[in-house]
Amino acid sequence: MTPTLAFDVYGTLIDTHGVIGKLTEMLGDADQATTFSQTWRDKQLEYSFRRGLMQNYTTFAVVTRDALNYTDSFCKTKLNDTQKNALLAVYRTLPAFGDVENGLTALKNAGCRMFAFSNGSRDAVETLLDSAGISHFFEGVVSVDDIKSFKPNPGTYAHFLRESEAKANEAWLISSNPFDVIGSISAGMRAAWVQRSPEAIFDPWGIEPTAIVSTLTELQEKIVG
Repeated sequence: MTPTLAFDVYGTLIDTHGVIGKLTEMLGDADQATTFSQTWRDKQLEYSFRRGLMQNYTTFAVVTRDALNYTDSFCKTKLNDTQKNALLAVYRTLPAFGDVENGLTALKNAGCRMFAFSNGSRDAVETLLDSAGISHFFEGVVSVDDIKSFKPNPGTYAHFLRESEAKANEAWLISSNPFDVIGSISAGMRAAWVQRSPEAIFDPWGIEPTAIVSTLTELQEKIVG
């Protein structure tokens, strides 16, 4: 059985806090930049959840922009349009985490089928993966934009399985986001939680990850053996 792997992109492969450098340059305070980045990310996810539940869809790029505007107001940073556009431009070319290339190389050499699976639009994700130099690892990009919803809607995981032509019991989701791991397991898939911080807490819902790793370089042993 050849495992099919669905890699979450933002926060798992790609470091969403790669904007902190630009924020520090703008705000002149590294601590404020870190708070701003975390609030932006939290609000981005909250907005995607809310829009999914409301069935009031817009693209992830718009969700990201709206979350930026909220964060600017919340942090009282009063960024101008030029600064906001510069931050959004950085978000389109965020860096990969340092363990990604070695982890993906090991999985590819082990014969795994790998796809990027994201809330982001196909074009945005392809640009991001190309910029990070990791697009060549993937057979393709599966975007929930195709079905106008967001993870963890069960339909998004069904969409992945259709697009990848994989069976649920042969497919793994790889994500640093507990909601995504729980969502995919609830949809019949296996899932590995990438605990990118020792302080990260997995939601205590009684639904456990199939595997837990701290870096992608541990995945090959967990999935293939």
